[in-house]
Amino acid sequence: MSALVSPAVTRSTISGGDAAGGWATLRRGLQLSPALREGLGVTLLLAVVATLGSSVIPVVIQRTLDEGLLGDTGVDRDRVWLYLGMAGVVVVVTAVAGYAMKYRLFRSSEQGLADLRIKAFRHVHDLPVLTQDTERRGALVSRVTSDVDQVSLFLQFSGLLVIISIGQLVVATAIMSFYSWQLTIVVWLCFLPLIISLRLTQPRMTRAYAKVRSSVGDMLSAVSEPVVGASVVRAHAIAGRTQARIDASIGANLSANIRAQRLVAVTFASAGLAGGLANGGVVVLGVLLGLAGELSIGGVVAFAFLVSLFVGPVTTATQVITEAQNAIASWRRVIGVLDTPADVVDPGEDGSALPTGPLPAQVRHVTYAYPSGPVVLRDVDVDIPARARIAVVGETGSGKTTFAKLLCRLMDPDQGHVTIGGVDLREVSFASLRGRVVMVPQEGFLFDATLAENLRYGKPGASARELRQAVEDLGLADWYAALPAGLDTEVGQRGESLSAGERQLVALVRAYLANPDLLVLDEATSAVDPQTELRITAALNRLLTGRTAVVIAHRLSTAEQADEILVFDGGRLAEKGNHHDLVGAGGTYARLHASWVAQSHLATG
Repeated sequence: MSALVSPAVTRSTISGGDAAGGWATLRRGLQLSPALREGLGVTLLLAVVATLGSSVIPVVIQRTLDEGLLGDTGVDRDRVWLYLGMAGVVVVVTAVAGYAMKYRLFRSSEQGLADLRIKAFRHVHDLPVLTQDTERRGALVSRVTSDVDQVSLFLQFSGLLVIISIGQLVVATAIMSFYSWQLTIVVWLCFLPLIISLRLTQPRMTRAYAKVRSSVGDMLSAVSEPVVGASVVRAHAIAGRTQARIDASIGANLSANIRAQRLVAVTFASAGLAGGLANGGVVVLGVLLGLAGELSIGGVVAFAFLVSLFVGPVTTATQVITEAQNAIASWRRVIGVLDTPADVVDPGEDGSALPTGPLPAQVRHVTYAYPSGPVVLRDVDVDIPARARIAVVGETGSGKTTFAKLLCRLMDPDQGHVTIGGVDLREVSFASLRGRVVMVPQEGFLFDATLAENLRYGKPGASARELRQAVEDLGLADWYAALPAGLDTEVGQRGESLSAGERQLVALVRAYLANPDLLVLDEATSAVDPQTELRITAALNRLLTGRTAVVIAHRLSTAEQADEILVFDGGRLAEKGNHHDLVGAGGTYARLHASWVAQSHLATG
């Protein structure tokens, strides 16, 4: 029995959940993006060099004042120039180290996140069919695009600041302690409440930014759907309602951002207050220590610079911590996609290949139910001989499409098994299965490209001559001749430049180019003009010749020409046989056929 994932579990997994801590998310993210870890030691070493360079300047200032300008023997010009030269060298080395560190960090983060984006995109196609139906497309797209972008911005800028800030804090604390341990304690005491408050508010920030990233996905879904379905919006005059829905999603995103930024404002203001207290305390206590002879003038000035070197990173780190919550929420959503289990797993190189030649199929005692839903197929047992033309008929919801998806292994049965060419589909590699078994859906999806590019999805690398030959083989030369630019005709987004019937013709030619041994087709001839219907019918007859074909027949004239008809009723295989026998039996098929004939007469009468 296949492991199916319920919608509730799927949505929980794909959201990433709130339970996983920030560090756990970061560790998991680094595991999924090895490029982020490559050369990290060298990058950190360069960060140390850059940080030490910045910290040396206050020491040089102190030495210049105490030994070069205010020494016992007066102004020592040689010593002043020596320290100035040392400062110049330090500045140059710091700049070079900083450039190399930033370049390495940018390169590794972009490569690592590109890998993460590719993994997430590929895994979206492996997600359970039900997941793709229940998780809105815009939300899935946002995980692969805007969420990864958010992580990228954090790693390249805020992440860089974290490395530098931590290094500056450590070095500044060490040098401050060397000059005056009393002043160092004052500085840390001023920032201790801020550190405690950050620890307390961090969980609230995590939840707030999780809502922000979720609202981004909802907003993209709300915006993208009306753009794709603009013609429907105009046709039904629902622009106002659609705009209200978009406004509501944008408003929800705005509210989520405001709530999150309110927490940021509090922490940022607290950091500024702590910095002001630290500066004030150092000035007062530093002057007192100077008057007491425990600290030189140069030491007081150097310490003031060091406090700035300390306060700046703390303030920056406070802001970075809040931005990190946004990035971690985004990272968690991307990881949620990658951790969502695929219900149909490719055995890959360990899988079997389908045998050469015509392919028979067997469906043995198959039962299938969608998670948390009723059984849609129950104990179906069918033999499909090689090169046979099988028609699948039944009322809406009878299980026809589910049967077709199981036959192509877009899903796995709960019970029983499906074999093609004597091999269980669970054991067949996708490379072999997708090359030999092709499903043409009722509405063939076209990409925003030329006709030639769309046809080559059936046979990558096919020449223009092969494409035109396929069109002619299916008897579609007259249709092709009427296209404005032939193979270079732009079909538009989702094929909107073509009619519904023409999109179906493109799908049939694409299937013909794929040259499958088993073709599963969801017949689509509704909403097409009579001439296009004739073209589709003729093309279908040519396409199905010589190969095993399973057709979900909506026009029962197609069923009349089939070698065998499978009649589904309420999830069960109610009848099977040829047209003549089933009509004579007076059962479900006879009733469906009589109804179809009556409707056909009404339509033509």
